Amino acid sequence: MIKTTFSAFLFLLTFTAAATAQTAYVTNEKDDTLSVIDLTKMEVITTIEVGQRPRGVYLSPDNKTLYLCASDDDTIQEIDVETLKVRHELPSGANPETFAISADGKRIYTSNESDNVVTVIDLENRKLAGQIDVGVEPEGMAVSPDGKIVINTSETTNMAHWIDSDSLEIFDNSLVDQRPRHAEFDSEGKQLWVSAEIGGTVSVFDVKNRQEIAKIPFAIKGIHKDRVQPVGIRLSKNGRYAFIALGPANHIAVVDAKTFEVTKYILVGRRVWHMAFTPDQKKLLTTNGVSGDVTVIDVDDLKAVKSIKVGRFPWGVAIRP
Repeated sequence: MIKTTFSAFLFLLTFTAAATAQTAYVTNEKDDTLSVIDLTKMEVITTIEVGQRPRGVYLSPDNKTLYLCASDDDTIQEIDVETLKVRHELPSGANPETFAISADGKRIYTSNESDNVVTVIDLENRKLAGQIDVGVEPEGMAVSPDGKIVINTSETTNMAHWIDSDSLEIFDNSLVDQRPRHAEFDSEGKQLWVSAEIGGTVSVFDVKNRQEIAKIPFAIKGIHKDRVQPVGIRLSKNGRYAFIALGPANHIAVVDAKTFEVTKYILVGRRVWHMAFTPDQKKLLTTNGVSGDVTVIDVDDLKAVKSIKVGRFPWGVAIRP
């Protein structure tokens, strides 16, 4: 009887730990798969097949649904995080690359690189809500914390487009350096950060007047400037740091978010692309396309502490509490 009780206790303890473990989901662009990482064990626990050329990936605000761009299937897949089964295919428009979800979880805004439009999806009805003509090769997407402003970056037009979420019309455009890839609002919605991959810079805008307040360059000793290509951006909620993924430079730049000065470069895997924080923001995960792995960074110590092998050309990452 004592053994049975003890076994039941161990089972319950194990089940509770598994249920509460933080989980990372990584899209593998060349394998058409999704790697699922247990962040307690720091290892891949399963890999599932998804649509063709998976790239952008995000969780719903309630963390119950995972959305990912199956770019070559011209759809965004809706995946149940408990069963890891695809529930629905959403009308994303052609060749969706990445997207943003409104804070209320009612809309997805996705970039359609081939058609030069942003597609708006009504998630409650899983229907197309509209399309917005933007610049050439739309890429990055962001929604302000209050949901009123949508940002799209166009790689060839070299602009960030400011879109009114009610009218779905562009109300302003901001020039940035060559090939803007990613846009990110700070937690208060007062600043917008935009990376320029070929320009090698990150521009910071005042959201209120849409004026550029800083332009951040990068230089890493021993690495040619042409390899320093900013892509992904993540801003800490406390306003202390900005982390910039520098592509084939294989480093993350740590930027003081108050002074806009680079304070450190962290070596990670090859061709670092995008990033995601754990919910407590103690860890930052990076996707490293060429080396086919994920680097785990300790945010307090600003050091890479772990490399986790995933599939070929990991692109996006989302983390569930």
